[in-house]
Amino acid sequence: MAIHWTLGCDAADPGDIAAFWAGALGYVAEPGYDDPDGASIIDPEGVGPAIGFLKVPEGKTAKNKMHIDIRVAGEPPWDLAEREQLIRAKAVELTSAGATTVREEYYGADLGHIVMLDPEGNEFCVA
Repeated sequence: MAIHWTLGCDAADPGDIAAFWAGALGYVAEPGYDDPDGASIIDPEGVGPAIGFLKVPEGKTAKNKMHIDIRVAGEPPWDLAEREQLIRAKAVELTSAGATTVREEYYGADLGHIVMLDPEGNEFCVA
C-alpha cells in the first residue's frame, strides 16, 4: 500500500502560487487549511498528493532541484500531432494564468515538452 504524502514548496506568496497550481493541475484549496503563512491544495478526487506552500523570506536564487511535469498528453502510445496540440494549448492556458515560456524541447522532429516558469520563477515542464 502506498503512503500518502504531500509535496512541500517554499513561496513568496503562498495563496497566489497555490491558486496558480490549483488551476494548472485541476486541484482545489484544501478544506479546513487555515494558515496565514501557508496554503495547501489537494486533488478533489483524492488520487494525487497534496501540495503545500509555506511563506519564506528569501526569493528563488537557483534552478529547482525538483519540479512538477504536467503530462497533458497522457501515456504513450501517442498520436504525435494531437499530443503537440494538447501541450501547446496547456502552455497558452498557463501563460494566461501568469506562467512564462522558456523554451521548447524536441525529440527529433517531434515536440517533447515546453519548459515554463510559474509566477514565482520555478521551472516546470508541460508534456
